[in-house]
Amino acid sequence: MAIEIERKFIARPSVLAHCRSGTPLIQGYLYTDDANTIRIRQAGERMLVTWKGPRRGCRRDEVEFAIPPADGMALLAHVPASRRLEKTRFRVEHAGATWDVDVYGGGLAGLILAEIELEREDQPVTLPPWIQREVTSDARYRNSRLAGNAMPERTAA
Repeated sequence: MAIEIERKFIARPSVLAHCRSGTPLIQGYLYTDDANTIRIRQAGERMLVTWKGPRRGCRRDEVEFAIPPADGMALLAHVPASRRLEKTRFRVEHAGATWDVDVYGGGLAGLILAEIELEREDQPVTLPPWIQREVTSDARYRNSRLAGNAMPERTAA
């Protein structure tokens, strides 16, 4: 089973100068509780189902697999708007690392989050100048909580 080690940050709008070609994402949350998340994600033409286990700091177990597009679209169609979100993901390089920069749409417009996946929890990270503050441990910034356009704070970005 894969382990995801990830840190998440609010990014300043200045990061947009580094965002070239992005991938539109639509995520629907099929199930969430304090320990588990199961989502369906449309990433371009691909449909992915992901299970994420309980958080332990910035790490958690993760299983992700592709499903046929027709099946994924059918699943996504059954997820209510209050359990969905839309964003565009950009890959941005900084100091030898690749950041995923998510620019949210809809009621979350103006929110920009940047994530970096690590190989180990104590791995040093050189923060780009466009990072505002870390929100890794702030549950309000979990995508499953942001679904349905629940903006944590209007001055987020």
